[in-house]
Amino acid sequence: MSGHNKWASIKHKKAATDSKRGKVFSKLAKEMTASARQGGGDPGSNSRLRLVVNKAKAVNMPADNIDRAIKKGTGELPGVTYEEIAYEGYGPKGVAIIAESLTDNKNRTSADIRNIFAKKGGNMAGSGSVSWIFTKKGFILVALNDIDEDTVMSVALDAGAEDMKTEDGMYEITTSISDFEKVKDALEKSSIAIESAEITMIPASTIKLEGADAKQVLSLVEMLEDHDDVQNVYANFDIPDELIEEE
Repeated sequence: MSGHNKWASIKHKKAATDSKRGKVFSKLAKEMTASARQGGGDPGSNSRLRLVVNKAKAVNMPADNIDRAIKKGTGELPGVTYEEIAYEGYGPKGVAIIAESLTDNKNRTSADIRNIFAKKGGNMAGSGSVSWIFTKKGFILVALNDIDEDTVMSVALDAGAEDMKTEDGMYEITTSISDFEKVKDALEKSSIAIESAEITMIPASTIKLEGADAKQVLSLVEMLEDHDDVQNVYANFDIPDELIEEE
């Protein structure tokens, strides 16, 4: 298993049967509100909002919930102003971790995240301490099914994709931020079904873990992701597939 890409794949598989669907909806709503407040309520001209709306539709979030979240951001409905904060730290064995959050109470969230790191054998670190290990990229998953690899690769690379590899029944396509939507649109126009598409953080190097260390890091990541204010968690672990799928 290699870095964040596999974790993104596993999270996607889990999402389909996630028992915490209500929490998924609330996090997406918060992201839509923040995106609309920052860039306006029209997904056509606000790429960040468009991406979140597409995610919401993919998990069957009701249209009324989507509309309400956007209107809270534009001020058409009363809503909360969220501050975006990326918390950085280290897990067991020096695994680098970033937890992106949206919060209406920075002091509360900071204390909570610090406690989670400490409880699971990690520690918070200052801004910039681990972010240099990661690069923001577009990440697209396409199910193998009966789609020919050469066809998917040709469409993706012609549209500007940087890389494509095959992992666990999926084509994993990596793009620059600027070419992400272009590649996604090219795949859709070629009738290639996309399992998920997101902007993510991919590590330049990874730390191999097994056994108890691996389980402790996964427990830390899961606990961070479960926090109401945390939107995304990125880490540079390298953990066997079977351990991740057990979590």
